[in-house]
Amino acid sequence: MAYSSSSSLCSACLAFFFFFFFTLLLHGSRAQLSSTFYASSCSNVSAVVRNVVQQAQSSDVRIVASLLRLHFHDCFVNGCDGSILLDNSDSIQSEKDATPNKNSVRGFDVVDDIKTAVENVCPGVVSCADILALAAEASVDLAGGPTWDVLLGRRDGTTANPTAANNMPSPFDDLDTLKQKFSDVGLDDTDLVALSGAHTFGRAQCRFFSSRLYNYSGTGSPDPSLDSTYLATLQQNCPQGGDGTTLNNLDLTTPDTFDNKYFTNLQSNEGLLQSDQELFSTSGASTISIVNSFAGDESTFFQSFASSMINMGNINPLTGSDGQIRSDCKKVN
Repeated sequence: MAYSSSSSLCSACLAFFFFFFFTLLLHGSRAQLSSTFYASSCSNVSAVVRNVVQQAQSSDVRIVASLLRLHFHDCFVNGCDGSILLDNSDSIQSEKDATPNKNSVRGFDVVDDIKTAVENVCPGVVSCADILALAAEASVDLAGGPTWDVLLGRRDGTTANPTAANNMPSPFDDLDTLKQKFSDVGLDDTDLVALSGAHTFGRAQCRFFSSRLYNYSGTGSPDPSLDSTYLATLQQNCPQGGDGTTLNNLDLTTPDTFDNKYFTNLQSNEGLLQSDQELFSTSGASTISIVNSFAGDESTFFQSFASSMINMGNINPLTGSDGQIRSDCKKVN
């Protein structure tokens, strides 16, 4: 009887050990990200990244919004693994050619400049995926927004996924679709509204919203949620049948500053993209109160945005011995 009891106890201990071990395997990647990951191997990496971003901003005011967008488009496809940066090759079908990205996402040259600068001081240490995360934080800060401790330790993927890139959150999505796409990567409604607030700076091409101006949902009429004065301005900027690549400010109030005016614009029915205005104009939506909260208190938005950026940066990172540290962000080693 004593032997049987001891055997059962050992079996229970082994079962717990294996459960604990496999739990670590499943959740270890998130735990391994740390704001001090490069403290001993590349302690000044944040300053190096920020310096290059600041130099780029001095000649291109749009670049900070573009670099933030690159991080978003990276993380929503296969997690934050730098896959958005890979060019076409014999083994890679690039995400750059996916519909949401082609002739739209930009800033790749600046990422290359950052990588060169980082390699000069810390060769073979910092991943391209982490460079995107650091550049996003620096960009927001340089535009007047919040700062946060960027969690680091991601490694670079060796594959791309243009199919998934074609199914990421879209400016044409309704609210239910947006909420589902965010939920699919572990993000909630607050994350959706906070991260959408990144549209407080930057530009969008006419082709991403012109259907709202002339033929909303196949009605042959403009989107009724658009403020009439704003509609007239947009129709002038984006005439029917005109150049679909013409740029328009995402935030008509303070287009180059990271602030909470995006949300007050939504309250005035002056959201540029359908996916923007859906957050406020969808009847009974849970997102309305979040928009109102952010519109009423910029510090609340800033705190939530920083938290949501950390959440997004935690989407399926490669860590440990997975992936690689690319020497050139555009191609696998």
